[in-house]
Amino acid sequence: MEAHHYEVWPGKPYPRGATWDGQGVNFAIFAEHATGAELCLFDSIDAPHEARRIPMRMHTDLVWHVYVPGLQPGQVYAYRVHGPYLPELGLRYNPNKLLVCPYARALTSTIRWDDAMFGYTVGHPDSDLSFDIRDSAPFMTRGIVVDPSFDWGDDRPPATPLHDSVIYELHVKGFTQMHPELPENLRGTYSGLAYPPVVQYLQSLGVTAVELLPVHHRIDDRQLVERGLANYWGYNTLGYFAPDIRYSSTGVPGDQVREFKAMVKTLHAAGIEVLLDVVYNHSAEGSHLGPTLSFRGLDNPVYYRLHDANPRFYIDHTGCGNSLNLLQSRTLQLIMDSLRYWVTEMHVDGFRFDLATALARGLHERDRLSAFFDIIHQDPVLSQVKLIAEPWDVGPGGYQAGNFPVLWCEWNGRYRDTTRRFWRGDPAQVAELAYRLTGSSDLYRHNGRRPYASINFVTAHDGFTLRDLVSYNAKHNEANGEDNRDGDNHNNSWNCGAEGVTDAPDINALRARQQRNMLATLLLSQGVPMLLAGDERNRTQHGNNNAYCQDNELSWMDWRLDDTGRDLLDLTRRLIALRKAHPVLRRRSFFQGRSIHGPQIHDIEWFRPDGREMADEEWTNSFVRCIGMLLNGQAMDEWGERGELIRDDILLLLLNAYWEPISFRLPAAPPVNGWEVMEDTRQAGPAKREPLAPGTIYELAPRSLVLLRCRVEPGRD
Repeated sequence: MEAHHYEVWPGKPYPRGATWDGQGVNFAIFAEHATGAELCLFDSIDAPHEARRIPMRMHTDLVWHVYVPGLQPGQVYAYRVHGPYLPELGLRYNPNKLLVCPYARALTSTIRWDDAMFGYTVGHPDSDLSFDIRDSAPFMTRGIVVDPSFDWGDDRPPATPLHDSVIYELHVKGFTQMHPELPENLRGTYSGLAYPPVVQYLQSLGVTAVELLPVHHRIDDRQLVERGLANYWGYNTLGYFAPDIRYSSTGVPGDQVREFKAMVKTLHAAGIEVLLDVVYNHSAEGSHLGPTLSFRGLDNPVYYRLHDANPRFYIDHTGCGNSLNLLQSRTLQLIMDSLRYWVTEMHVDGFRFDLATALARGLHERDRLSAFFDIIHQDPVLSQVKLIAEPWDVGPGGYQAGNFPVLWCEWNGRYRDTTRRFWRGDPAQVAELAYRLTGSSDLYRHNGRRPYASINFVTAHDGFTLRDLVSYNAKHNEANGEDNRDGDNHNNSWNCGAEGVTDAPDINALRARQQRNMLATLLLSQGVPMLLAGDERNRTQHGNNNAYCQDNELSWMDWRLDDTGRDLLDLTRRLIALRKAHPVLRRRSFFQGRSIHGPQIHDIEWFRPDGREMADEEWTNSFVRCIGMLLNGQAMDEWGERGELIRDDILLLLLNAYWEPISFRLPAAPPVNGWEVMEDTRQAGPAKREPLAPGTIYELAPRSLVLLRCRVEPGRD
């Protein structure tokens, strides 16, 4: 190693990571059980080994720190940490392994897999109890000192209220990689997502927020790389502060930070919020047989949940080999610092927490929310952004839908399943469907939450696309190389009569109608709708319901439109516009179902096909597959921002999941201006009919949805 003469100061233990102050860089890293730490400085991005190792002699409050005057942004760095290698006691220090800074704001590259990445000797008969002396530096990514300055100008978050939100889940690369109007160098990048034609498309849909699949710097699992695949979705985080360099248009380390900020600024100017899907439940280091990249070599028992009886092994509530240890204050601090950084420095508007139940697990009280949620609630920054939980993990009692506290929304898996089952024609679904259509008060009302606690979705990145949901009875994941064993076997899907692609006109027509039915159900339900990018364009993954490893055209958005895609796109735009035009479709409070302005006026009523209200016994009748829901916009007990009483038209939603047509008698509605047909999914395109008088028989097509409106004159009660 080349000898260098340089000046070194003691530095400070806070803030963590590498902080440039205009004169030099302060480095601080937590490693409680370590006996020593070294800062490694590299002369270039691609240098195989560090040019300098600086002993970090200052150790304050369990944090090792040093200040190096004269260093500038762009400096490449990492660490080596010394201590006992005793896996049976949970300690896995190995200074031969280069370690990434957990607080690095940018990383240089992806890793190159090699046996030297592991703290033990791969293939040794003692497995991870052995000790490997090979240097991992030539194969490792490293941190980069970042200049945080950026001209945000007058950037302001759109701050769209949750009840007014429409979320669009997308993958940065997948959404832009094949866009025909994007320059080649911008495809698959943050800059591509901010390019005018892309932003204009999002605006034309009417969505209020994009929810980005993980953009934290990730690694691709070794077994995937060896099969020519990748961890495309990104749920394999290594850097909780670093935007993934893969989505940088220049590929120059450090540029990804500036590009991400510019993307957020552009989307904000278009009125679109940016939500991040974040993975704080586990890290990319995997099980006890995984590589030593960062946390494992810094302080294994602090960062990870270890078994009490045998701390050689990890508690795994995530199915990914490890669980981050939120019982430790320094691990909590890391996550909170990361969240605040993305809000205050990167200007994001909220988060969707992957496997959020894993974050809530206490040591022995699995049903009690942990300190993680208490800390977020009292935080003046994080308590003000959108917080969305995926309310399950793979541990015991992992399904916790409805059990998260005020301030939190949840992905509503019961909404997804009920909607799919109803339109598939399953028996005994109407009672459950009524709860889902009205904001799932059975899940969220008990602890003071509102309808917007329910993030409604029919499809998401994990599972079938909407087109595949109506085209396949079974998953077809052979391309993943796992003999079709991966992915969910219980999809509540229905192929409408043929598996996969078919030329049968009747089957294709039914599939298109079923897609229209589910899109309309989603966008006309109370709660917050979330669309999967591409569902509005008839996108297919050819039956693959677990495309996590497919970084190719199978997962990327196909921007070509067939007739079905064009019709679905038009329908999606109309439905979102309808939702925005009618406050009765996006209520802030649950329906009361009681008299408000008179003995015969209710805010919601349920009808059977003969025009009479549903009787109690009919809710449990397994044969009922057709129902009408009347939303009385004149009976809304809600107030506007300036104290005005909110009033709306009266809407009637008719849902028929029978094979046969149903004659539905339209109820009498006050005031009697007649019923106007707004949408009818029996056909593509907007419905065009003359207003229908109350009591008229409306012929519902088999498996169809109809929305009708009774206009109310302004000022008339």
